[in-house]
Amino acid sequence: MSETGPVPSGRSGGVVVAVDLGATSGRVVLGHVDRDGVRLQHVARFANEPVTVPLGRGDGQGAGGAGRVGLHWDVLGLWRSVAAGLTQALRDEPGVASIGVDSWAVDYGLLRDGRLLGAPSHYRDERSAAGVEVVHAVVPPAELFARTGLQHLPFNTVFQLAADHASGVLAPADRALLVPDLFSWWLTGTAATERTNASTTGLLSPVTGEWDVELMGRLGLAPDLFAPLVDPGASLGPLLPSVAAAIGAPASLGVTAVGSHDTASAVVAVPLTGDDAAYVSSGTWSLVGLELPSPLLGEDVRAAGFTNEGGVDGRVRFLKNVSGLWLLSESMRAWSRSGTSGISGAAAVSAAERSSDLAALIAEAAAVTRPVAVFDATDERFTPPGDMPARIEAWCVEHDVEPPRGRAETVRSILESLAAAYAATLRDAERLSGRTIRTVHVVGGGSQNELLCQLTADRTGCAVLAGPVEATALGNVLVQARAAGLVHGSLESLRALVRRSSSPVRYEPRTTAAATPKKG
Repeated sequence: MSETGPVPSGRSGGVVVAVDLGATSGRVVLGHVDRDGVRLQHVARFANEPVTVPLGRGDGQGAGGAGRVGLHWDVLGLWRSVAAGLTQALRDEPGVASIGVDSWAVDYGLLRDGRLLGAPSHYRDERSAAGVEVVHAVVPPAELFARTGLQHLPFNTVFQLAADHASGVLAPADRALLVPDLFSWWLTGTAATERTNASTTGLLSPVTGEWDVELMGRLGLAPDLFAPLVDPGASLGPLLPSVAAAIGAPASLGVTAVGSHDTASAVVAVPLTGDDAAYVSSGTWSLVGLELPSPLLGEDVRAAGFTNEGGVDGRVRFLKNVSGLWLLSESMRAWSRSGTSGISGAAAVSAAERSSDLAALIAEAAAVTRPVAVFDATDERFTPPGDMPARIEAWCVEHDVEPPRGRAETVRSILESLAAAYAATLRDAERLSGRTIRTVHVVGGGSQNELLCQLTADRTGCAVLAGPVEATALGNVLVQARAAGLVHGSLESLRALVRRSSSPVRYEPRTTAAATPKKG
């Protein structure tokens, strides 16, 4: 890969706005870009809290049953926060060149005649399990993988759509827009589906990069349900006049398609320098893998649980979705709700054990000296919201492993298990791709977790380079900047700009990680 820096555009630089919507929080960020570097200025941060809605008693539980619940995204609340953030961004920098939106993958809003029909379902909503059965009855798993190249995840868009189709929810809709495309629609009135996020639906061919219309037909999905495909860097047009007036923007300000799947944007900003480097985009999920020029679609790839997702400039994100910091955040929520120490037996309760402060718990976890349980972080029991420490304990009991004792040991167990999952995934990636990995780049929120980064180095035996933290926003900004002519060049050129703008923290592997303790 070339190490050439961005080709100067003849302009002294400029500013773009990145709207970055994560599964737990969102942000609006100004990106200042010139030939010497890129600098982010955070304008707004806001929570992204899902909403639980009762679904009545139509679940076979009878009159005395509690009834099921649906888990939804509060996209209207997010829209309000995004609009407020854009308003502030334009006050700070009236001359911004464009706006770009990225978000988490797979989820969508259903519309009819341009109007949202209801709050989009959350990918952790239990309804998608029924969709898996429906799809696999028509298209067996091996064929589905050969056609789409996607790792089987029960919440992939194709399964969600099948569940909505079977329940009648899909019937009134004439359009489905993935979450970032929904926000771009509200901004511009242009309906488009950006390819990197489309690649996570299970309805796109990884070979042609086009919708698999025949597959849609077999599943009873209308071929025109999704909007036309666009690539990162495409113009989606100017803001709607009403939006421009509301946020104080000039009528000419436009929206640019970016790598709208947040991981696609994050990988743009991973400072990769060769074929011996891998990445871990570490946030709510951990996306662990390689950047390849073309997809790998063999049965061995499917069996190993890997996915081929679209990247910017036609690259392939060959990766595996591994549970991430969700395990920690759900554990913290469980402890906060319970108000208990989570200590087994008569162990002493430290200040950090009593605290809800994650930094203090990670410090105590780093000081744990006895071996702790290493559990399977990819087990589907850890996907839904709930009492994560109790689930970890149950997994340990089932597998004859001594459960962690107390909060600090639980945190250490989670981080050891994530690092072990990263190492196993990267060994499989080497085997399947024929590459040898010597460096692992950790980007995103997890790059700030020193213990996780060190454990990843220990278990992979590779040097770990941690950072940038805000990789997703950086990638969003860089694609916009290139489209606006602020910089030119390949992905390697954009990554050279990232390297000039920030320095990663390096972790070298230490001794072999401790063994998992057995009960008794």
